Amino acid sequence: MSAPEEEFYSEERWQNWLDRLRDEDIDPEDEDSARLLLNLQDDVAIAVAKILKAYDNDAIDDEEALEELTDIREVVLSEPDFEDEDKLMLVDGVQTSLVCVFYSAEQYIADGVADETDVTGYVQAAVEAEQEEDLDRALGLSACAGTRVIDGDDLNMDILDDVEYGLVTEWVNGLDSLQSALSDPEVIEDDD
Repeated sequence: MSAPEEEFYSEERWQNWLDRLRDEDIDPEDEDSARLLLNLQDDVAIAVAKILKAYDNDAIDDEEALEELTDIREVVLSEPDFEDEDKLMLVDGVQTSLVCVFYSAEQYIADGVADETDVTGYVQAAVEAEQEEDLDRALGLSACAGTRVIDGDDLNMDILDDVEYGLVTEWVNGLDSLQSALSDPEVIEDDD
């Protein structure tokens, strides 16, 4: 692989976020804690967005893009070493949201944009699949929605207003981070 000039994301960067979480008193109801978790998620989404932009601009080919995504996914989705069960659960929530971000990006690069319906249609179908306990299908449909987001379709989070909290709401939350990252891929500093 001919490595791109920049590193899109590093294990050290992820570990810095985890170290910060270890050192903080985290309360999901607290605005600062919630922001820290969202920044963690957004930071990874920004790295994925940069890979997608590099791919779309022909700075890297599909093989390099998929390798970069795999590298980041392996770092981010690995089991974190936390003794605090509550923090472990919060990181798990962030990781769950990011699963769909990775699948969407990989599907976009490998197969292009899903074109059977719009973002809303895919999300609604994913919700139905989750209600039927077909989680693989729900993830696949959520990833299809993600390819539409990557292609520029607008994901309106209001679509989840009447949806019971579950995996699809987590995944769509990740897609919301990806949508923000694609529109404004600024690096989130982990010291704010």
